[in-house]
Amino acid sequence: MNNARVPILSIAKEVGISGAAIHQRLKKLEKSGLLKGSKFIIDPKVLGYKTLAFVGIFLDSASTYKEAIKRLVDINEVIESHYTTGNYAIFVKLQCKDNEHLMQVLNKQIQRIKGVSRTETFISLDQHIDRQISI
Repeated sequence: MNNARVPILSIAKEVGISGAAIHQRLKKLEKSGLLKGSKFIIDPKVLGYKTLAFVGIFLDSASTYKEAIKRLVDINEVIESHYTTGNYAIFVKLQCKDNEHLMQVLNKQIQRIKGVSRTETFISLDQHIDRQISI
């Protein structure tokens, strides 16, 4: 889980079985749906994206949800979205270059989506935990 680039033969050597057995087990885990592939993780700060924010989006009506999501998909700075219970209809995670960039995304893109009545923004000051669920 920590490094998807570890060679299969290294894993096989560590656990004491053949590389073919490791390969078969990985394929089985993928087929079961437990593993959803692997990916490279880009450090957004290296690209100049230093502001991470969470935005709660209030909608005029639940019927505007699907259209709002279609519009949010087109905003590159939106890196996650969740349909939620509670105060917000939609909760999104944004990655922006700075606070000014965040303000532009909010004012010129998100808040102009039909059905969005208002937003509430939380800027992340630091992240201490970033992990997957333990198995």
